[in-house]
Amino acid sequence: MELFVCALLPCRRFQLNGWRKGLYKCFRILEVIPGSSELKLRSKEDCLIQKRENNAADCGKMNFSEVFKHSNQLCRISPNGKYLATCVQYRLVIRDFDTLQILQLYTCLDQIQFVEWSSDSSFILCAMFKRGLVQVWSMEQPDWHCKIDEGSAGLVAARWSPDGRHILNTTEFHLRITVWSLCTKSVSYIKYPKACHQGIDFTKDGRYLALAERRDCKDYISIFVCSDWQLLRHFETETQDLTGIEWSPNGCVLAVWDTCLEYKVLFYSLDGRLLSIFSAYEWCLGVKSIMWSPSSQFLAVGSYDEKVRMLNHITWKQITELDHPSTISNPKIVFYREVERRPVISNDDLSAHHSLTTGSSLFSTQSKYEVSSLPAQVPVIKPDPDRPNPKIGISAMAFSSNSRYLVTKNDNMPNNVWIWDVQKLKLFVVLEHVAAVRCFQWDPCHPRLALCTGNNKVYMWSPSGCACVQVPIAGHFQVLSLSWHTSGQSLILLSKDQLCVCYLENKDS
Repeated sequence: MELFVCALLPCRRFQLNGWRKGLYKCFRILEVIPGSSELKLRSKEDCLIQKRENNAADCGKMNFSEVFKHSNQLCRISPNGKYLATCVQYRLVIRDFDTLQILQLYTCLDQIQFVEWSSDSSFILCAMFKRGLVQVWSMEQPDWHCKIDEGSAGLVAARWSPDGRHILNTTEFHLRITVWSLCTKSVSYIKYPKACHQGIDFTKDGRYLALAERRDCKDYISIFVCSDWQLLRHFETETQDLTGIEWSPNGCVLAVWDTCLEYKVLFYSLDGRLLSIFSAYEWCLGVKSIMWSPSSQFLAVGSYDEKVRMLNHITWKQITELDHPSTISNPKIVFYREVERRPVISNDDLSAHHSLTTGSSLFSTQSKYEVSSLPAQVPVIKPDPDRPNPKIGISAMAFSSNSRYLVTKNDNMPNNVWIWDVQKLKLFVVLEHVAAVRCFQWDPCHPRLALCTGNNKVYMWSPSGCACVQVPIAGHFQVLSLSWHTSGQSLILLSKDQLCVCYLENKDS
């Protein structure tokens, strides 16, 4: 299987094998000789292409768009997949995702600090926390707009309700949450929201809202009906300092976890009944992250002790404990290690093609995954005990869309990601990289993982293998974060102030 990587040119679009329509310019092609790291220069009229032999990760052919500017990592794909919103200082740019042509250009009153689409992709809100403002724009009626000013109360957070017609603003010091209706222009207030990591969550069907509250030095949960914002249940929780809440995907159970100083996870029903309490140990730093499986059958609890505990949805008891050892010796585990090498380019080629500069990504370090022999050592960083929030424990987890795989990251092993087979409840694959992993995300449609480490490469894994793909952009395009399109056929790659779209074409498409 051939992996095509298209470099960026100063034209609107690129085309590979007739897949994308656009403009062309005459450049030269650098061809990677199969089985070698040597680059061979040859002439052809098309665009600048880097061609590699690769047979992993179900990548098929990969095409890269030109780069676009953005600010503060503010780039969002609409839920229906039709639009791409980017923010550049105080401007909001709406593009057609298929053509990347600009559809709308909006100017806000100040620098945009947060942006979010409504659930039906009809509206988009821009929050300016410094000025306590929220501006809303319409895709169907470009001349329509809305401005919400919280005034002296200030603004620290803004988000859409699931119906896409109400906006929830959190004022400074978490004094209240204001619910603004775009339909009736009515305003509702919710008092005593707690300032915590994740204190508000909607059920997946959008019918109910759970809100963490703090009153009289005690933690409470209020459950509201989103259709009329009436209080359904209000109950006290058995926590010392509630840190977060999260509904199960089926909306039947609310998981509540306590401060990291006490290991405690509580499960409540929709009517406020306490179903179960889980505590793995005492007198040590406890829960660091939790993640529901898409099927709601499992809850993964990541802890500071570098372990993940899987709980079942019947008894809410632990069914297994996933450890992250520093030595991998089990022969059934596949250990992939990233290996770097410099491309070999002759002096004759460089002198003949002086227009290509060494600043181009085509001349930077090349990477590939190699299967490491076992036993293999995992690099471990010892945390500083004198600093708060020690870099240790499971900080990030994610289930694949089919609930088959779970990926985890242990903070004191920052260069590695661990992929577990949920059916067998065993470690399946370990990916080790040269740099620390910055971001990872599953394909929303297939069991395919994309991740980045802050360099000019994007990494892919699927059950059939894995691949390192260099982003062919001149200059220094360091991928700091990424996100999948809802179709699973493209990726948004974000650097500090630029972005590009990576299009994937599967072998069977």
